[in-house]
Amino acid sequence: MANSPSGDSMIERIIRILGAFSSERPALTVAALAARAEIPLATTHRIVHELVAQRMLERDGAGRVRLGIRLWELASRASPVTTLRQVAMPFLEDVQSVVRQHTQLTILQDGGDVLFVERLSWHGSIANAARVAGRLPAAISSSGVVLLAFGDRERTEHYLRHGYDPDAPWARMSVAELRRLLAHVRREGHALLDSHVVDATSGVAVPVLGPDRRAVAALGVVVPAGQERTGTTVPVLQTAARGIARRAVDLGLSFNENAGDIDRGTG
Repeated sequence: MANSPSGDSMIERIIRILGAFSSERPALTVAALAARAEIPLATTHRIVHELVAQRMLERDGAGRVRLGIRLWELASRASPVTTLRQVAMPFLEDVQSVVRQHTQLTILQDGGDVLFVERLSWHGSIANAARVAGRLPAAISSSGVVLLAFGDRERTEHYLRHGYDPDAPWARMSVAELRRLLAHVRREGHALLDSHVVDATSGVAVPVLGPDRRAVAALGVVVPAGQERTGTTVPVLQTAARGIARRAVDLGLSFNENAGDIDRGTG
């Protein structure tokens, strides 16, 4: 693939353009898109024109562009994460029927973020910063802490040494405090974080363990602070997590050595 004068390949530029959209900015002008992707305006116009022609992007009535339906269609058709979501959905519904608050499924991504694969919300649920296909730093999310605690140890150690910034605006603890928290979560089998993302809310999460007993996903709920009821909530989550793991194996989902990287097995 031909490179630009800056050395970026066409694929790299396309990925930067597609990655410039967010849940907060689902539609952008081409000029804004060029600025966010850090690509010259003329080049962005040309790439956008080609992506619109392929229905990977769409134009709205105001002249802005947004991610296209075909992009969603292709990802949904073959993505193992979509299969994981489908496997997990009945179990999420079971948890939500008991807890009657936000119920969510997450996986760990490179860079130390958690990616929200699915979220169910009960009518009148409290505020929740998580959105499907959105990300949060692992260290402030109960699901993220579970994934770090029960995931690949080398990957977690690399994150603690090189990825976690205790001075970041979102950080709530030092590296030493985070290490102690992860050790505590391993002993308890679940994570409970109070008011780390949204004030007056608590997150409770458990790991979904693969055949190697490492976390490949996390199942959690967000409830009002003081209403965690871990004696009831944690067993419900653990039962559902075991069900998700069993069903995933039955359908041939396999999990490689990096927690959160899910492949379609041969069955």
